[in-house]
Amino acid sequence: MDAYTDTDAERLRMGQVQQTLVSRCMARYGFTYAGVRSAEPSGTGGTEDRHRYLFGLADPALAAAHGYDKSATGDRPAVKPPAPQLTDSEYLVMNGEQRGAQGGNAPDAATEEEAAQVDSGLTTAGLKVPPGGCAREAFRKLYAPVKGSVDLLFTFGLASEAHERSRQDSRVVDMLKNWSACMSKSGYDGIRTPYEVVEKLGLEDDKAGPKAVTAAKADVACKREVNLVGIWAAVEKAYQERLVEEHAETLALYKTQREARFKLAASLA
Repeated sequence: MDAYTDTDAERLRMGQVQQTLVSRCMARYGFTYAGVRSAEPSGTGGTEDRHRYLFGLADPALAAAHGYDKSATGDRPAVKPPAPQLTDSEYLVMNGEQRGAQGGNAPDAATEEEAAQVDSGLTTAGLKVPPGGCAREAFRKLYAPVKGSVDLLFTFGLASEAHERSRQDSRVVDMLKNWSACMSKSGYDGIRTPYEVVEKLGLEDDKAGPKAVTAAKADVACKREVNLVGIWAAVEKAYQERLVEEHAETLALYKTQREARFKLAASLA
């Protein structure tokens, strides 16, 4: 699914483009809106970074040096800067509803093509406010310009589906039993998957301490003993390939629309 997935740098760029579209929309109503600066992505943004913890901790060097502390490797969650404070008039244009209104009841549109036929019922500076306000207009222009636009989360959903299918596959189930047995031999009983090690061992508050490092080293050693990453990655890749074949037409359309987003981004540079 990497062929249909934006890199960290591409996601950052699309966030900046969306903010530019919001700013241009707000300017139509006489408001200056600087936008929200997108948080810088952690790591290098490469495929290796993207999949580093897909099957839990797998790097013996990281395990020995940092245990389960992802922040020590630069994989900190991006902190989004706070949005600028808006006046009531700016809020109306931004969100397509009055401040304090019951959210979700204002007119909206799924695509920008549809938005042309939807009346928000709101006017500012003699102009109709777009349905959903400038925030939704910017999103639609970038991700849903016309009827038939593929949902932004479509490919994420396919990747998630492939992962869930792989977890239920008999080859992965058997491999996880072997990994769990290996962990039991190392003194860590009752741990069924790599995703529950930290919680089961109560390491949430000390992911890089001696106890965490010892467990992490055993975890990675057991993964290597049963070839966890090799088996699971091969199984999950096979499910991804099957889903790509099943949804080939939609994915081709998604790829075309993604390229169009990149062209739009270049035109706004």
